[in-house]
Parts: sequence; C-alpha cells; structure tokens
Amino acid sequence: MRRTDGQQGRAGAVGLDRRAALGLLAAAPLAACAPRPRDGVTRLTFWAMGNEATNVPALLPEFQRRNPDVEVTVQALPWTAAHQKLLTAYAGDSLPDLSQVGNTWVSEMAAIGAISPLPAAALDLLTDQFPAVLDTNTIDGRAVATPWYVDTRLLFYRTDLLAEAGHAAPATTWADWKAQMADIKRRVGPDRYVILLPLNEFEQLLTFGLQGEEPLLRDEGTRGNFSSPSFVAALAFYKSLFDERLAPVASASQISNVWTEFARGWFSFYFSGPWTIGDFRRRLPPETQWMTAGVPGPTGPGASAPGGSSLVVFRSSRNQDAAWRLVRYLSEPAVQARFNGLTGSLPARESAWAAPAVASDPMLAPFRAQLARAEAVPKVPEWERIVTEMQIVAERMVRGEYTPETAAAEIDRRTDRLLEKRRWMLERAA
Repeated sequence: MRRTDGQQGRAGAVGLDRRAALGLLAAAPLAACAPRPRDGVTRLTFWAMGNEATNVPALLPEFQRRNPDVEVTVQALPWTAAHQKLLTAYAGDSLPDLSQVGNTWVSEMAAIGAISPLPAAALDLLTDQFPAVLDTNTIDGRAVATPWYVDTRLLFYRTDLLAEAGHAAPATTWADWKAQMADIKRRVGPDRYVILLPLNEFEQLLTFGLQGEEPLLRDEGTRGNFSSPSFVAALAFYKSLFDERLAPVASASQISNVWTEFARGWFSFYFSGPWTIGDFRRRLPPETQWMTAGVPGPTGPGASAPGGSSLVVFRSSRNQDAAWRLVRYLSEPAVQARFNGLTGSLPARESAWAAPAVASDPMLAPFRAQLARAEAVPKVPEWERIVTEMQIVAERMVRGEYTPETAAAEIDRRTDRLLEKRRWMLERAA
C-alpha cells in the first residue's frame, strides 16, 4: 500500500518518523492487506483483538446487506501481540484498512502519522460519547479515533462481608473506606485480607493518582509531575493498605485463582473492569454475594481512567470511504447494544445504555456513573512505558525501599528520562 503525500516523510510533532520506526522495529512486514478492488467490490481488512475479534463477524451480515459493494475480512490478533504488530505493520507499509486499537495507543498511532483524522462527514459520530474518552481520542485539537466500546475500573466487592462488618455499601471517601476495610479485617482475621492490589499491575495506583487536581505530567507533557502533593498522597494511601495488612504483598501470578479466593473471602474488594462481570457470573458459586461500586476519592466519589477500544482508519488505506462506512455502522447505538450482548463490552454511545439488556443490569449502572467521572490520562506516546516504571517503583516502595516522597521523586526521574526525546523535539521545533 502507498502512503499519502501528507504522511510521507512526516511523523507528527512528537512521534517517530518512518526511518525511526523502521530502525526500532526489526520485524518482517505483514502481508499486504488492501487488495485492489475487483468486480466493483471493495474489500476491507479489519484487524480486531480478543473477544471482540471473535464476535464482531456476527454483526457484519447486516452491514454487508446495506453495503453490497463492500466485503469485510476480520483478522484476529491476540492482545499480547497486537500493539507490536500494529507498529510492525506501519514500519512495513502493510497496515489494514482499519483496526481496533486500545484507547491508550491512540496518541502513539497519531504521533507516527498512521491514522486518518475523522473527516467532516464523520464528526457526528462523536456526539453522545463520554467526555474523557473523546478527550483521549483528540490529538492537537483533531479527533483521530472513534470510540467503539468503553471500560474503566471500579470496585467489585462482597456485599455479605461488608454487611457483616456493619456497612451497607462501600464508602465514597478514602478515610471512610479505609475504616470499613479495617472493620472487615477485624472480622476475617490475620490470615485473610480485604483488598487485592497486585503489585505487577499499575492500574490501581493510577486510579488513586487520578484523584488529585495536579496533572501527572507537566511542562507540556515533557516532565513527570509525580512529586505533586496529590500524587504523593495517593502513594501514601496505596502504601498504607499494605502496611496495615489490608492488602497482601503479592503479584497477580502469586494468586492461584482470583475467583476462588474472592468466593472464599480471602479478599473482599477487587479493582477490575466490565469483563469481570461475565467472569464472576460464570465462575463464582451461586451463593457468593457481590456487587459493583464506584471508586472512592479523597473527599468523595473518585475518578478513574477511561479504557476500552476505538476504531481507526489508517491513512494508507485506499478504501477510505468504505472504511468510514463500516466505522459508522459499528457506531450505531443499536449495533453497540447488540455488541454488549455478545461480548459484555460497554457501549461507547451513551444512548446505547438505554437498551433494555444494558439498562436492566444492576452491575452496569456503577460503570456508567464511573465513566462520567473518568479522567483522561496524558496523551504522550511514552505513556505505557511511564506507567510501567511507576508500577516498578511502587512495588519497591511497598517492599520498603522507598518512602512515598522518595518513590515519587524516582518516578519523576525515570519519567523525565523517557521523555527526553520529546523535550528535544519540542525545543527543536520552537
């Protein structure tokens, strides 16, 4: 596939140019994925991941009935390899026409110039969306991705164990919630815990860190701001849950089976996303009593990071019109509501939440409220590497190597190193 003139030789203000991408990615090019249309039929290749790739073909017969001049081939990618494969395909000039991408990948794909901004005719797709997700998908003032499904993390909790400790529902502030956890701990004893916070996952600490007013990066996203008072407070709260034996000092790999341990009451609170609803319904014993609830914050209901996936059309596609038609179809509220029934993925369009199957599920209502309070994470291509470093330092803090203050300074140091190229490029542009 050929690159458009606007993409050739340009990678965006802060991303990799084509030569850099080729130098960093020493993988073989993928097979060409947009064959020349024949017999008046446009053939689209659509990359999707995981459960979505398995189920999206069930939605396509109606699209193809409406669009007999378009054929769609869905190619499934495993989530574990999808990010690298997209970058490899960009470097090898072999991207598909369109793809599902994780929302945290959008800024990176935009920075290297891989994706087409939404054309004017498609901007109506951005109505009826959750603001934080739209913010994530807007780069330099232009929308570059269309939300497909959304998720965020909140609390799954044992209603019976909380009630036995004298509480009807999780508190909305850190102080009150921690007091509830202490009440549960007194009841369950020293061999059990109250909350599971796997040390090899960054999402829980990031959720706590999003509660502050200070941004996580400063100076136009070129330096860390983790030494801000609000993030240090988040680190201190996070650390205290381990220090007070409310959370086990363990990684996810050390937990033999989350469902079994939740069912037997080894912990009562668990941070996770909407995919866990289906897992719990299938795997927990029927007598296990559980519910979902929003994230507590320092002074009231807290924020969380917007997740999920969006649809992007690649600049290199020769089938732009047909690709945008497919994006439009998959964005229809009725189609998104059906997709929720197939996969459990939460609809990106708020109006789709009025569909009976979505509106009648009591486990989903807290997710809608949490998504309304979501806060976009920094839109820099290095973000996933930054939160990995944050998680590494936080684990060492929990194990006693750092205080919250020295951990914050170390996260800033590592972040500044990762953002060095970004600073250089902005300084050069200035």
